[in-house]
Amino acid sequence: MPAATRPPFAPLANPVRDYAWGSTTAISALTGTAPTGGPQAELWLGAHPSAPSRLDDGDGPRPLDELVAEDPEGHLGTDTVKRFGPELPFLLKVLAAERALSIQVHPTRAQAEAGHAAEEARGIRPDAPDRTFRDRGHKPELICALGDFEALCGFRPAAATARLMDELAVPLLAPWAAALRRRPAGEVLPALLRHVLADVRPGPAELASLAGALHRVADGGGPFAAACAAYARAARDYPGDPGLVAALLLNHVRLRTGQALFLDAGVPHAYLHGLGVELMANSDNVLRCGLTAKHLNVDGLLAVTSFRTGEPGILTAEPVAGGVEEVFRSPAAEFRLSRLRPTGTPTRIDLPDAPQILLCTAGRAVLGTPDGRRLALHAGGSAFLRPGGGPVHLTGTGAQLFRATTGG
Repeated sequence: MPAATRPPFAPLANPVRDYAWGSTTAISALTGTAPTGGPQAELWLGAHPSAPSRLDDGDGPRPLDELVAEDPEGHLGTDTVKRFGPELPFLLKVLAAERALSIQVHPTRAQAEAGHAAEEARGIRPDAPDRTFRDRGHKPELICALGDFEALCGFRPAAATARLMDELAVPLLAPWAAALRRRPAGEVLPALLRHVLADVRPGPAELASLAGALHRVADGGGPFAAACAAYARAARDYPGDPGLVAALLLNHVRLRTGQALFLDAGVPHAYLHGLGVELMANSDNVLRCGLTAKHLNVDGLLAVTSFRTGEPGILTAEPVAGGVEEVFRSPAAEFRLSRLRPTGTPTRIDLPDAPQILLCTAGRAVLGTPDGRRLALHAGGSAFLRPGGGPVHLTGTGAQLFRATTGG
């Protein structure tokens, strides 16, 4: 269809990734589709080349990454292409975790560029299992809970971690509890991670003893009970994985519906259980810290990890003046996530010089234009909004939508 006659919005058909940690029911319940019987971990909305959405603007559905490559400015806007290049700079997901994902850390852009160049120089294939830096980008991310959601995020204050190790009372941890009381956490934590992930790696008997201690503390009802219950589930799901020790160092976080976490470069984290909307920069760069069978680059991990300790900041949406939109503030330039709760009165949706994706997570919403074009979105439905496409109005009593676009 000629660009001049394209509608300002078009529906998306989005792929589901079937990673083993995914829920067998949550994504199908959201989208109103039949369960497959297997895990459905992530619904991807975007133009990532490994699993692009398909956009239908009147000529039949086509992969979004192909359409962007053919007409970057028409799909992204001139400003977006100038800032980020001819690629959609963000990836929107629905994440459904039945069990823990691997503990992960993402590099800064400078670290990613240097790491990518070094691996290219060594001739490591882009798809090799031991490849760490698959592109030159960084990967800040934000996740908003669609129900009760559990995660690990950032290193717990050192004094609290020492108390937890005392309560667990296993020989594996005793010297590290003492070290955390005597020395700065920034010295002890990297030494501990290197010890358990590379130098010594605790054996099955030590990890089984630790798992038993986790159950004991979880059943005891004290201040660490909820965290230890989560760690015990991870021990069950990843038996014999030394990354269990790394998990113990991280804050256990419980999000309620509508609460969010922003994960910047260097912050170790893992999603444990629940359904959420996740928005991230469009990168594959991940350094793992355990709870996985995948490659561990321990030297690289320690080089990019921030060993700051403290409580994680939980985000809530802030109202945008004069509308039905609430925004989750973050420093990311590649993305901006907001939530829309339209009413029966049409609300104008601005179409700036940037791409947008709308995802409906509840109810029914309708996009419309002054010339009478309409697109209805039910729960699980989504649309791509082209930059500068003219006025669009949104209605939808009882609907909830998430809006992904570039950051300011």
